[in-house]
Amino acid sequence: MIRVLIVDDHAIVRQGLRRILEEAKGIKVGGEAENGVEAIKMMRGPKWDVVLLDISMPEKNGIDTLKRIMDREKEAKVLMLSMYPEDQYAVRLMKAGASGYLTKETAPEQLVEAIRTVYSGKKHISPNLAELLLLECGLQSGKTPHETLSDREYQVLRLIGSGKKVSEIAAALSLSVKTVSTYRTHILEKMRLKNNAELTYYVMQNNLQEE
Repeated sequence: MIRVLIVDDHAIVRQGLRRILEEAKGIKVGGEAENGVEAIKMMRGPKWDVVLLDISMPEKNGIDTLKRIMDREKEAKVLMLSMYPEDQYAVRLMKAGASGYLTKETAPEQLVEAIRTVYSGKKHISPNLAELLLLECGLQSGKTPHETLSDREYQVLRLIGSGKKVSEIAAALSLSVKTVSTYRTHILEKMRLKNNAELTYYVMQNNLQEE
């Protein structure tokens, strides 16, 4: 029996996922968490076979939660679930230790198949993600400006470019205003941009806005 931990801040989503998985043979939803903080606490108990982890959550988002989980348990099998298309986060998350990446538009049978694949010790990689990973491996120089950013800088970039104030970003990422301002400075330097207006234009041109 594959024991799954569902981590998503929306109760209706958790209920929908539970219903899908409980109808599948050999899979049991052993627990639920509504944010990353709860998920990390639940990782201290009995081992989970697969963690189904959302990216966008309050208190501690899925990216930070994934890193904490992998720091605690290197062999953890974490399947990321996101409303964002693969080209925005998937490569970064796979490099951070995720076992797979699914969008919330994924068909139920694909979700079940992905969980079984991950449980068996393999990675769940769609044809599109495989192409993105190959492209990433082939990139030495010539990366686009935002690909040179750290994961945290990339998060701040998207939030600033989506019109969020520094104070709002600090609250969303559980950082100080000073730290966010420092990230902003690093982003502008790395991407050779002069101000927030240029940064916002870049984000919009590359469809990197937070929804």
